Amino acid sequence: MNDQLLLKFPSQQAYKKEDFYVSPSNQEAYDFINSWPKWIKQIINIFGPSGSGKSHLASILQSKTSCLKIECNEIKDNTFFLFKTKEALIIENLDEKISEKLLFSLWNIALQDNKYLLITSKKPINLYKFKLKDLVSRINGCMVIGINLPTDDLISVILAKNFSDKQINVEKKHIDYILKRIDRSYEKISQFISILDKYSLKKGTPFSLKLIKEVLKMI
Repeated sequence: MNDQLLLKFPSQQAYKKEDFYVSPSNQEAYDFINSWPKWIKQIINIFGPSGSGKSHLASILQSKTSCLKIECNEIKDNTFFLFKTKEALIIENLDEKISEKLLFSLWNIALQDNKYLLITSKKPINLYKFKLKDLVSRINGCMVIGINLPTDDLISVILAKNFSDKQINVEKKHIDYILKRIDRSYEKISQFISILDKYSLKKGTPFSLKLIKEVLKMI
């Protein structure tokens, strides 16, 4: 089948509070986000592997307040002024390439103007090798919460939710089959879902156990 003839309907990621599955691996982060605006710290870093739910938690915060949400690599000088007009700032996917002076300035806005700052990252923010001493000092005073690797129950729910988001009807036996063969990693789960979606569209074949087996060999 010609790839150009395949119609891909947009599948939106569901980032509603009620869709977030709470488990021991993410309970602390979930509870903290939901305690807003009664945070014990104005600045929080939530870290964890790709696909662990950091962006979902960030979106829950975004639904609670006037908030600017931005990718770390998209931060510019005008972010400083945009943050001034909001109650909170969410910086997604922290990268050491960020301007340390700019991050320090945004940090100070949060503290001085009684605003909130949520930073998501793959590792704890205090493990990033920033050189600006004042920034490092600020970092040591922020709240840091990690999201741990998923349990089998959580993996099952993540898989089922992602299939539902993509409007794929899946049976429990399919979930069980994947569960026994996929790495216990949020990143691998996310990768599997993405490849399965693209591969099935490219081949123009319906969802099946055969398709699952083919994709599992790719990751």
